[in-house]
Amino acid sequence: MTGTVLESDTLRIAINPRVGGTITAIEHKLIGLSVLGSTPWDPLDSPLESSAAPDEQTWLTRYGGGWPLLFPNGGDACMFDGNFHGFHGEASISPWEVEVSASMVQLTRRFTTVPVRMQREMTVDGDVLTIREIVEAKGERPVLAMWGHHPTFGSDLLDGDFEIQSGACNVTVDEGYDPAANPLRPGATGRWPMVPGKAGAFDLQRPLYGKADGKIAALAYLHDFESPWISIRRLDDAVAVVLSWDANVFPCTWLWYELGGTVEAPWFGRGRLIGLEPNTTCSASGLADAARRGKRLLTLQPGVPLTATIRLHVFKPTGAVRGVDPEGRAHPHTRAVELR
Repeated sequence: MTGTVLESDTLRIAINPRVGGTITAIEHKLIGLSVLGSTPWDPLDSPLESSAAPDEQTWLTRYGGGWPLLFPNGGDACMFDGNFHGFHGEASISPWEVEVSASMVQLTRRFTTVPVRMQREMTVDGDVLTIREIVEAKGERPVLAMWGHHPTFGSDLLDGDFEIQSGACNVTVDEGYDPAANPLRPGATGRWPMVPGKAGAFDLQRPLYGKADGKIAALAYLHDFESPWISIRRLDDAVAVVLSWDANVFPCTWLWYELGGTVEAPWFGRGRLIGLEPNTTCSASGLADAARRGKRLLTLQPGVPLTATIRLHVFKPTGAVRGVDPEGRAHPHTRAVELR
């Protein structure tokens, strides 16, 4: 692992402040398994000078998988409110100021595309990573933005059959994303985990079930959560993760499958990633398109800080994940005997 390291007796977390403050790797030290995915190419370890990627292909040159932050835009580059916003936003590819202590990594950035300052505090307690973020508009008028996390899982977590569980009630398939390997019907809605697919009902919980070629590229939005959490568990119970967050800030979660389904450059059918991505907005097509279609955007009032917390529990399970406790850990009946 490279970059800044935050660790406990159980987890080791690598962070790259130079490019987006991205979490590049998370390893469970006691079982020797990693959970974040990586791309089949080596990203450039340098921020874009403009702080705005003009398109997805440019953004991918800095993307190596892991866990970027999306702000103040998510998805397509666009002009919005008189400013140009790059693909997936300034936060994901720009350098962050960093302060490191024994118990915390603190990242700070004052953005150039919007008059906003954000502070991110990462701490780890045993097998739980907690990220606390404080965002505040510094201008004279409200700022409209998209704010989301882009954790992409893979590596040892997907090295075998797996299942996804969630506290979501409903799901909507993205209207515009429809590559050849997409099994979902664009724009369809369903009750989690089932949605209409091109060949009948599709189970998002086990997306590779019945897929002989094992190749999928798809995007959907989970919403109307009974409880805001989502998990991936390897069915052999070698390792699992559960992500939880503040639903009042992030009311939906983008669910992105890149399981060998994109054959164009630079993927060439080699990707094996799943994105579990809490977000303020149920749209991955950028600020301008989301506003045009009446999607919810985040409104930041000048001088009024907004705080959000997101947690990741990495653990060895004993069966399906059914929820989380207030500290972000999977309910006790899904945990294995504590490792020593």
